[in-house]
Amino acid sequence: MKHRIEETKDRLVVGIKANMSLQTIQQETGNLARQFMPRRHEISSRLGKHVFSIQDYGELEMKDITARTTFEKWVGVEVSNLDDIPKGMEPFILKAGTYAVFTYKGATQDFPKSRQYIFQDWLPNSDFELDNRAHFEELSENYSKYLQNIEEDVWIPIKGKD
Repeated sequence: MKHRIEETKDRLVVGIKANMSLQTIQQETGNLARQFMPRRHEISSRLGKHVFSIQDYGELEMKDITARTTFEKWVGVEVSNLDDIPKGMEPFILKAGTYAVFTYKGATQDFPKSRQYIFQDWLPNSDFELDNRAHFEELSENYSKYLQNIEEDVWIPIKGKD
């Protein structure tokens, strides 16, 4: 799985969120997307054509997350400012920092294997450890979990090992 290391500034996002767990993430993310995607054109300060799928674990450490642990899941788009947020949507800031960015290509049902590779193989054998910031995927606007050949960038927050 190809990857790159990127430094980013804060990125502003407008979207909708829900609390969910790893047990409910597939169904609940679909529900969020069905609520958000028809309304994305209401956002006047949108940047680019991508959509973010964000997991915000807050202060939780990844090692403490179980299938039932709840966290915030967001679906949103990047914006240039937070001046005009449509009713029913909220702002979110993807915090600046270093990210390992993995490009995933394939069927959505095969993605868990890639996620396992990132966290169980790549990360422990790298010069990095997880940083306590949101994880996110950058998706094309026509993304569908039913497509068999999707492409998405998976952004994992990292920092150098102490």
